[in-house]
Amino acid sequence: MDFSLTEDQEMFRTQIKRILEKYEYTKITRDAMKGNTLSLQTFMETIGEMGVQAIPVPEKYDGLGLGALDLVPTYEEMGKSLVPGTLMETLSIVVPLLKKYGTDEQKEKYLPQIASGETVFSIAAIESNRDFSELGIQLPLVEIDGKLILNGVKTAVPLGKEVNALLVIARAKEGVTLIVIENMDEIHIDELDSFEEAEQLAEVSFHQVEIFPSQILGEKGNGWKQLEEGLLYFNAALSAYLVGAMNTVVNMATEYAKIREQFGQPIGRFQAVKHSIVDMKVNLDIAKSLSYYANWVVDSEENDREAAIYNARTYATEKFIQAASNNIQIHGGIGFTEEIDCHLFVKRARYYHHYLGSVTYYQEKIADALGW
Repeated sequence: MDFSLTEDQEMFRTQIKRILEKYEYTKITRDAMKGNTLSLQTFMETIGEMGVQAIPVPEKYDGLGLGALDLVPTYEEMGKSLVPGTLMETLSIVVPLLKKYGTDEQKEKYLPQIASGETVFSIAAIESNRDFSELGIQLPLVEIDGKLILNGVKTAVPLGKEVNALLVIARAKEGVTLIVIENMDEIHIDELDSFEEAEQLAEVSFHQVEIFPSQILGEKGNGWKQLEEGLLYFNAALSAYLVGAMNTVVNMATEYAKIREQFGQPIGRFQAVKHSIVDMKVNLDIAKSLSYYANWVVDSEENDREAAIYNARTYATEKFIQAASNNIQIHGGIGFTEEIDCHLFVKRARYYHHYLGSVTYYQEKIADALGW
């Protein structure tokens, strides 16, 4: 089975690549680390004009009606330059959930806004001192005098102060429930210190926030099962992003091994360095194959759908961490300096290790999907 991208998809990749060249690749991330998101916003507006945000949105709602595989070139190129942001959360969690579980009114309201780039979502899922699991969701959504009231705190919300909508995972008396919040003035947001400064994580506090029935996405109490469907799309998308990041790391290590000399010859001639780069390249090719299949199978009803997607996520995550670490070793002391991009990739690799589920969490999901 051939999972190569089509000519149109590769042409689209070329356009994204040219745009990122103008932004000097990792400059967007470096600016975001300093709290300056202007270049990120401009980049998002630019790709919005190209129709990126409209790719997964049905034509009925002003989108292009394309599949997950059509987003792969964009995610890969963004991964190569470590572009931060919540594009994957918006297009590969919220959009699939709206398409499958949203009411007609919710689809008509949010999908055109997403397609135009007007509305950008972040995910408020993590709670302090709790893991990412169904039992870890305890933010209370309670009924008081006939009104649904949300109280509590979510933490580690990506770009919490930059987005204009949130998908909040809370717990009602019926169980886990998905809530859409677009009035950001109703909530309090504090920036958090993080080793991954570019993602600008935030703590979001809800105090007596009234939630209307129109804000409930899907069936109240069935939110975790619904979220898992969105996470299939997200993990397929994330695997493509990680493949792009790995690609840059491999190229960085290879090029440095050609020019850095020790004992009168390039270090790339040394067996240990040579083998390390070969392993990185082999792992990259495997991760890419797994990612392409994951993004194809996510839109299908294949029996191995879940296992394939979780496998792509876990493999790409582990091998990206390994490649980023080896790249530091190959660069030596200079790899630890802020001037070189090596440390940016290590930070991003570690950031995604536990993001919306750890590697161990998804390895258990693989075993469950295979019936082990």
